[in-house]
Amino acid sequence: MRWPTLLLAALVSLLLAACAALPGRDPLRVELVGIEPIEGQGLELRLAVKLRVQNPNEEAVEYDGAALDLEVNGKSLAYGVSDQRGSVPRYGERVLVVPVSITALNVVRQALALADGTQRESVPFVLRGKLAGGVFGAVRFSQEGSIGIASLLPRAAR
Repeated sequence: MRWPTLLLAALVSLLLAACAALPGRDPLRVELVGIEPIEGQGLELRLAVKLRVQNPNEEAVEYDGAALDLEVNGKSLAYGVSDQRGSVPRYGERVLVVPVSITALNVVRQALALADGTQRESVPFVLRGKLAGGVFGAVRFSQEGSIGIASLLPRAAR
């Protein structure tokens, strides 16, 4: 009974040493590069969120799905997922398009927050998400910035 325990401990030690010997990978850089309205259903609004993913590593990074959460003006606005598969080439980049949904309640919350009488052309945003898959699991990312209010409106309302 003692030998299997020692064998298991030795295997775990070897695996940890092997992981420590792996070369470090630089994190992927994910930037919000565009938001465009797309057709929705009923009371929901839909947007196509475009992300530029840059890989500063010597090996391609495989992905199998993406998820993101968009917070605007300090309030949750949209969430979306995509089952896209692909890879970001070594020292290369890809633009991913992730459709997101905005509920009617979130639209009302944002409208009330913007109706405070302050004239603004842009509002702060936080984009959080992950690229799933690959040997090392999910790659999480976060970006903060500001976005033009006009880009959040459907084309007919501009």
